[in-house]
Amino acid sequence: MPPLTMLVDSLSLADQRPDGLSRVEDRRLLTGRGLYVHDVTLPFMLHAVFVRSNYARAQIISLDFQPALNMEGVVAVFDDTQLSTLSMPPANPLLPLCGLPNFPLLARGRVNYVGQPIAVVVARSLSAAQRAAELVLVDYASESAQSDGAEDTLTVASVRHQAGVAETAQAVHKVRMVHSQARVIAMSLEPRAVVAQWDACNGMLTAWLSTQTPARARTDIANTLGLPTSKVRVIAPDVGGAFGAKASVSPEDLVIAFVARHLLTSVKWTSSRSDEFTSSTHGRGARLEGELWLDEKGRFLHLKALMNFPVGAWLAFSAVVPARNAARILPGPYLVSSVDIAAHASMANATAVHIYRGAGRPEAALLIERLVEMAARQSGIDPVELRIRNLYSSMPYTTPTGERLSPGEYRVALERACAHFDYAHERREQIRRRAAGEMLGIGLAMYIEPCGQGWESARVSLLTSGRVEVASGSASQGQGHQTSYATIAAKALGCDPTLVTVFEGDTKSCPAGIGALASRSMAIGGSAVLQAAMEAARRRDAGESMPIVVDTVYTAAAEAWSYGCVIVRMAIDPETGKPHIERLVWVDDAGRIISPQLAEGQLLGGLAQGLGQAMLERIVYDDEGQLLTGSLMDYAIPRADDMPLIELETLASITNDNILGAKGVGEAGCIGVPAALLNAAADALSHLGEKTLNFPLTAEHLWRAMQAPHGDLTQ
Repeated sequence: MPPLTMLVDSLSLADQRPDGLSRVEDRRLLTGRGLYVHDVTLPFMLHAVFVRSNYARAQIISLDFQPALNMEGVVAVFDDTQLSTLSMPPANPLLPLCGLPNFPLLARGRVNYVGQPIAVVVARSLSAAQRAAELVLVDYASESAQSDGAEDTLTVASVRHQAGVAETAQAVHKVRMVHSQARVIAMSLEPRAVVAQWDACNGMLTAWLSTQTPARARTDIANTLGLPTSKVRVIAPDVGGAFGAKASVSPEDLVIAFVARHLLTSVKWTSSRSDEFTSSTHGRGARLEGELWLDEKGRFLHLKALMNFPVGAWLAFSAVVPARNAARILPGPYLVSSVDIAAHASMANATAVHIYRGAGRPEAALLIERLVEMAARQSGIDPVELRIRNLYSSMPYTTPTGERLSPGEYRVALERACAHFDYAHERREQIRRRAAGEMLGIGLAMYIEPCGQGWESARVSLLTSGRVEVASGSASQGQGHQTSYATIAAKALGCDPTLVTVFEGDTKSCPAGIGALASRSMAIGGSAVLQAAMEAARRRDAGESMPIVVDTVYTAAAEAWSYGCVIVRMAIDPETGKPHIERLVWVDDAGRIISPQLAEGQLLGGLAQGLGQAMLERIVYDDEGQLLTGSLMDYAIPRADDMPLIELETLASITNDNILGAKGVGEAGCIGVPAALLNAAADALSHLGEKTLNFPLTAEHLWRAMQAPHGDLTQ
């Protein structure tokens, strides 16, 4: 077997050779032969529809489902009476959590957000269940709803990082920013769905579930039903997008598992698009405040940040991750003499907020990058030069918040982006076009991205037929693991990648793993595949007879950190406020690239979602907690013609934090792009003063900012 360094170095060439493995998933998925939970049909399967709250906060006075039970085809109606001892699994205590009550699967005497499930109707057909659900009568006593960020909301978790001595007396410049983000929704093409089947003969429950974390879902279902995990099987077939919203079980998933066992049959529930808006977890929604002090040479002296993150009416498993990530990532890629960074997570009468592609990373990048751009304008130092003066230069580096950053060429990324953008020429053109009456802005953003930590599992089997099977604990939701993992195993084994079959998403045939989230699939999941394949090759080359089966649990040596730079040119119509993104240059370092085709797809997908958050998307509740943006008639997502010209360059420097040398790639577009877009818009309006700009940057929002009195947030 070749040495590890030679073996790993050759991996990145896989898609660049004529015999490299192309995406093996595409033909099946693009020709309609994919299998999603929505496609699963079982004999004698029943259908479920949830009765949901119409109020954001209220007591339930009475609940009458007799009219529904009287309907033909209705089998049962369940409320909290039957599930009174069952609650949602506890949240991950990555930050200390205050004593929270258990959140019931179905509303227990009161409701806390519009869309909260109160009861579930089970019928022999979907149409019968839908009609019967409309007949369930609920009498409420409404109460005043608490909105995100209200003063009387309950803070459930906090974190604070203080380091260095704040020598603000030496400062000659100080800038301050405030930014409020709207909630957004993951908007996966495939809404949530679950099919649960109870096998009375074996006392076993099988659940087909649209999930990112099959093994954890199996544990949660088993604990809910009081079963050993060996009696629960979770199958995640093709998953049509997830983006964090499917990282944990929902109340509906666990209710359907309970109902299937209680009725000794199979039950299916599929979420509607309206259900997704009201009851699927949201993302973002933070309020960010920051202050940055600089000396006469433009060096960063002190950063103060206060960030408030909503978690909604109940805590999903990773609810505190955005607050934790944002706080630990600051001050980004910059040297700052001292910091005082605080983040809080607070509840409200609205659907839960969970991890959403980036999960705290975009908020950190936006806060620091907005301050840097403002500081450049106030000090008269060019934004690129100001960044160069303050970027980390000695790597690896331990940040003021205690994070160890992987070695990285931050200045190289910035200079490469500027060269690609032809920065000096673009600034000259900006002056010329502004003199002609145009409102034109150039915005930059640097970013760093932690890419998951801990362990992942893999199994590699060498068969007597000459074929190879790879089973991973990291399930896919579009990342293309069947291509990339096959490439990794084939290289280690010295075989044709078409001989490798990859299995994932089935807890019966795959080892238990963490799952695909936090940009960890390639760095940790891919490293697990490589480690297992290398051991299989060693045993084969030592003369061991087939079949050879190697199970491994790989733990990363450290958390890998990727980074990059985004530069945007944006024009704003001075009469209407309509923004036009004319150009976007992006340099990203995701470590070793196994498949350039897959990496580019991940980068562009993240970019589209980052652009959507910045320019279009917004969840809106009224003062009574009623959702005003409950359909695609009211909630805008990017279309093809919203995408700008994108010029993408990859550095691909190798990390030693895992044996594959890979870093995260899937979330980068959601991190750097929104901050660059915000800075470009602010630069376009800078002749009117420093405007407080919030997302989304719609024409109306920008027009109103243009009409507001001349203001300046700098001090």
